Formats: sequence, C-alpha cells, structure tokens
Amino acid sequence: MQSAQSKATRKYEEKIGMMSKTYKLKREIVEAFAETCTRMGTSQSAQLTRMMTEFIEKNKEK
Repeated sequence: MQSAQSKATRKYEEKIGMMSKTYKLKREIVEAFAETCTRMGTSQSAQLTRMMTEFIEKNKEK
C-alpha cells in the first residue's frame, strides 16, 4: 500500500511531466560519472538533463 506522500509525489511528477528511465551502462562509467557529479556539486539528473538538452539543440537541424 502506498503512503499518502508517495501518492502525492507520483501525482505531482505526472503533472509536471516527469518520467523514470532505465539504462544499462558500464559500471566504471556510472561510478566515474557519479563521483564527478558529486565533486562538481551537481546532481546526476541535472547533469544528464543538461547533456541531453545540449545534444538535442546541437542536432535539431540534422
């Protein structure tokens, strides 16, 4: 059974368009990425969002 907080969180995430994705990547890359994000003071999700957005923008015309 989900708690009221879990239900509220899921409802909010759906409202703002959030979604979960699962990827399989090499452990060494994932660990190095996590360590680098921590060292740089950024969250992994924020950095992934920046990289995805940059990639999309660079490749719109192609």
